[in-house]
Amino acid sequence: MFKKLLIAGICAALLVAAGTGLWVWQGLGSLSKPVAMDEPVLFDVPAGTAFSDVARQLKARGLVEDSLWVRVFGRLYPDQARIKAGEYEFIDGMSARAMLDKMVTGDTKHWSVQFIEGWTFQDMRAALAATDRLKKLTTEWSDGQIMEAVGAEGEHPEGRFFPDTYLFTSSESDLDLLRRSYRRMESVLAEEWEGRAEGLPYDSAYEALIMASIVERETGAPHERNEVAGVFVRRLQKGMRLQTDPTVIYGMGDKYKGRIGSRDLRTHTPYNTYRINGLPPTPIALPGREAIHASLHPGSGSALYFVARGDGTHKFSNTLAEHQKAVRAFQLNRRSDYRSSPAPGKDDKE
Repeated sequence: MFKKLLIAGICAALLVAAGTGLWVWQGLGSLSKPVAMDEPVLFDVPAGTAFSDVARQLKARGLVEDSLWVRVFGRLYPDQARIKAGEYEFIDGMSARAMLDKMVTGDTKHWSVQFIEGWTFQDMRAALAATDRLKKLTTEWSDGQIMEAVGAEGEHPEGRFFPDTYLFTSSESDLDLLRRSYRRMESVLAEEWEGRAEGLPYDSAYEALIMASIVERETGAPHERNEVAGVFVRRLQKGMRLQTDPTVIYGMGDKYKGRIGSRDLRTHTPYNTYRINGLPPTPIALPGREAIHASLHPGSGSALYFVARGDGTHKFSNTLAEHQKAVRAFQLNRRSDYRSSPAPGKDDKE
């Protein structure tokens, strides 16, 4: 009798174990099933969040049917429970296992902000202030405080930051991006300066950066950059003033309302290259790598003048007489569709 009871007990235990194993296997298997989502879900994991809390939040957000199986999974596979803080994006069709993998590897959601070639530093600051998901530390800071924080105390900020698209996570701040952009410009400028052409009229890489900012502002047609740089370099070498409108506009500051007149050209500012010799004291905008490269590898030739045609490109002239003729043709008799930059999508080739 005892023997029969023992056998029956063992069989019952085996059945319970088998049933429990099947139940656990099915429960863990549910974590591999795709989850339907109408739109991507942003899931935030604050620093110090326990794995059990993450499991409960996944259930609360409807991303798993039962948080129990997430917790069981974490106990069975502790290496897969070491999630990292951050903001994550889950998309339609992802499984709970895939979500956990994403959080373990720290594959956080990245946002972006773009700094455009030709922008001023104030344009850049405005873009940072308007960027969502980015912590704001510098909004109320002065330019001087920002330069000190990026490791460039006492330097003028204009032109010292590299224009590009920068990715960031929700844990980063505007100061983090400013530091990255500043270091990037330092690196690009040093690299381009190292490979510069010979015989240039610059005493330092900073002077080349000033020239690059002027080239950036003078033409929106990439194929013209070297030619524009060549004109300015030859003018410097001959002791001629640069006489470039973008420097006048920069020197006018808030007084500029979309047009410059003869009075503005006569007004002395440190940036009015119709009145000062050589380069202005600082860059006037954010130059990209192409403008920096052009300023350090100016085009050859003998042109000393250029004037906007009205289609975003310029007419280059060797003599003042040729230039004055071009001014009459393209400036004094402007077409109705005149513009100073290329049309969107226009091929850069003439």
